[in-house]
Amino acid sequence: MALTAAAPVSLQIFLPTLPAMQQHFGVTTGVVQYTLTFSILANAFATLAYGPLSDRLGRRPVLIGGLGVFVAGSAYAIVAPDIVSMVIARILQAAGAASGMVLGRAILRDLYDTEQAARAIAYLTMAMVVAPMIAPTIGAVLVDVAGWRSVFAALALFALAVFTWTLRRLQETRPRDGGDQAGVGLVQGAMLLVRQPLFVSYNLQSTFAICTFFAFLAGATYYMVNILGRTATEYGLYFILVSGSYMLGNFVSARLVRRLGIHWLITIGSTISLASILVCLALMLAGIWTPVTLFGPMAAVAIGNGLSIPNSMAGAMSVNRSLAGTASGVIGFTQMLFAAIVSQLVGELQDGTPYPMLGFMTASAALSLAFYLSHRFYPLGRRE
Repeated sequence: MALTAAAPVSLQIFLPTLPAMQQHFGVTTGVVQYTLTFSILANAFATLAYGPLSDRLGRRPVLIGGLGVFVAGSAYAIVAPDIVSMVIARILQAAGAASGMVLGRAILRDLYDTEQAARAIAYLTMAMVVAPMIAPTIGAVLVDVAGWRSVFAALALFALAVFTWTLRRLQETRPRDGGDQAGVGLVQGAMLLVRQPLFVSYNLQSTFAICTFFAFLAGATYYMVNILGRTATEYGLYFILVSGSYMLGNFVSARLVRRLGIHWLITIGSTISLASILVCLALMLAGIWTPVTLFGPMAAVAIGNGLSIPNSMAGAMSVNRSLAGTASGVIGFTQMLFAAIVSQLVGELQDGTPYPMLGFMTASAALSLAFYLSHRFYPLGRRE
């Protein structure tokens, strides 16, 4: 969970520093925004590299190397003398932190069968929800109390603690009987996976399920503040309901996966998400524009995603166990790429209504369910 939280913590905790960094370095808002934009891109592309490298070299050395980069980037950010140096530091931070997110899932898949891995990944995704909930608040307090560089000092201490813990306690988990495929490169491994319709259906189910959430993130603040005239604080309080609901879905998934299996949980979760978005759309079309008519159905969507996403990721990494690391990297890259596209489109199409947000949420939820249902033609059978 600590490894998995590294990437979202490194992304979220520094957001409150942006205005202070802009003033300190004397740059425009657009320039200081590069510290966020390039870190997202670095995270996305790094996820592609860590999986195949770990399939070839082992989880432990690749993870230690990635966390070392995370520590170095965090330390450099403390003393970065100009905005260019800070962008470089942020790239190193994000690229290094991505190792924990990718390899944490791969390690669990090494240790457990599909349903056990789905249960464990459900708990991991809780870390990815809790971190964005509390990290910005911690960052804001540090900025007010000790200045913006203290945020990077705290992040460096966190990175160092996770690095030291991993160095001392983590044993190698990659199966020794993975076969020749464990040594294939990024392109070959990724091609082997994307030629498997089953992997594609699992991957795209989780990807578009996540896109429903990012479409919501891109439009919900605009809906609350610009359209309804509510405060950012009120938005934050309502958002806790969504985060808590996602955690509830993860918890229920972890408890029921042995009883129901991953297939039923994905089907039920995807159906709940789509039905809830359609309820939200109907309420908005009826002219009932309130916080409750958005966040109430969205809480149900979050529960559905909490049921489906960890099980789809576990299923995708079960298609070819010798390429579990590559699969984790491809999944992470696909999710971030599509989520970034959807978020940008929702922002570009804002028109004073909630409909761009709801349109992308509806389309994403429908595609998520459709891609999963297509897997029925390609059962895993005994490979689970």
